[in-house]
Amino acid sequence: MKTRDRLRIAMQKSGRLTEPALNLLNRCGLSFRQSRDKLFCFGEGEPVDLLLVRDDDIPGLIAQGVCDLGIVGRNVLNEFQLSQSGLDAEPLQELRPLGFGRCRLSIAVPNELDYQGPRQLEGRRIATSYPGLLGEWLRSHGVNAGVVTLAGSVEIAPKLGTADAICDLVQSGGTLVANQLREADILLESQAVLAGSLALPADERGDMLELLLKRLDGVIQVRESRLLLLQTSRAALEAVTRLLPGGPQPTLLPVLGQPDQLMLQALCAGEVSWRQLEEIKKAGAREMLVLPVEKMLA
Repeated sequence: MKTRDRLRIAMQKSGRLTEPALNLLNRCGLSFRQSRDKLFCFGEGEPVDLLLVRDDDIPGLIAQGVCDLGIVGRNVLNEFQLSQSGLDAEPLQELRPLGFGRCRLSIAVPNELDYQGPRQLEGRRIATSYPGLLGEWLRSHGVNAGVVTLAGSVEIAPKLGTADAICDLVQSGGTLVANQLREADILLESQAVLAGSLALPADERGDMLELLLKRLDGVIQVRESRLLLLQTSRAALEAVTRLLPGGPQPTLLPVLGQPDQLMLQALCAGEVSWRQLEEIKKAGAREMLVLPVEKMLA
């Protein structure tokens, strides 16, 4: 295979992960120009390109060396890992959870079934697009059930009489309700992840990959963070800092011309509620500002 000098990332061409993945990469300072066939995006500022494909193909493209990284659902990655177990193939790993595309892989049963636990699936047929993950879960619970592998429309299998239950991805649960099914057991909590080979590139691509991971960490860390700015007196400082939301130690700066006053800057992990602000004000703070955080580089 011809050696590449540019990092290549595989991601879903169209679907629920596409737009959030592009937004995340944009926030990492990456911009792209799409090809006419809309299957390839050339990186304009950094040596990072995108290959737009079906999500099920992403792990295989990484394992084959066609791509260095992939943005894919944890469910797809884990299913691929199980399918490659015992084979002489390049192992893949989850490099980073990305915090979007959250869903769960669950067992769902007909509403009329009084489900009491995994043992109740003994001898039954379960339809799924994830036979590896389902099989592993059944084995872990000592359940001998038939696995019916379907490429799609798993939720209608009980209505068609081809299965007694299903194992499928669930977000809101609306599709289950429409098909007279209910969620009974969760196999896997999934979300979009950055996947890559255990053997990282030893050339310029490796350097770019390290840089990308640092940028991702910065974006992910501050995505739900807020910067809290306030003034307080030295006498009230201890009471104010005791009420600050979780995060690193705050930064303190003197206020020009007011030796008894301090400006406090604190990075808060998560939202800062009105109630929290009101309590901090009662402790002695004033002129409080809560600002979103766009980027952070440690």
